[in-house]
Parts: sequence; C-alpha cells; structure tokens
Amino acid sequence: MANSAQAKKRARQAENHRQHNASMRSLMRTRIKNVVKAIASNDKDAASAAYKLAVPAIDRLVSKGLVHKNKAARHKSRLNNHVRSMA
Repeated sequence: MANSAQAKKRARQAENHRQHNASMRSLMRTRIKNVVKAIASNDKDAASAAYKLAVPAIDRLVSKGLVHKNKAARHKSRLNNHVRSMA
C-alpha cells in the first residue's frame, strides 16, 4: 500500500489512467466490430462508413501509445481489404 502522499497520488492517477485507457481500447474494439458486422450483412455503404469511423479511432490509440502501430496497420489493412472486396 502507498505510504507517502506522492505514492498515494500516483496510485490514484494510475487507476484513472487505467480506466481511461480501457475505455479507449473498448471504443476501438467496438468500432472494429461495427465494420465486421456491416461486412457480414453485405452492406458495402454501411461497411465503408463504419470503416471511416474506425480508422481515426485506431490511429488515435496508436498516437497515444495504447496500441502498437503494426497492430493498428494490420487491423486497418484487413478491414479495408474486406470492404474493398465486397461486391
């Protein structure tokens, strides 16, 4: 347990940051799932619209260091390939 005032404050801040990061990660996963659902329903317009919402969310997490840039690039590439290959 934190003994000094500084350690207590850092523990408080760490918990707040952890909750915020979890929320941001959840938002990214939700945006990715929305694209996947639109692809599964064969709705190209909805899929491309969802993809356009997902890309900035993914990029935002990369810039904040929550997701590795290669993981983000992999997600974006795979989603984009699925959207573009729709009839």
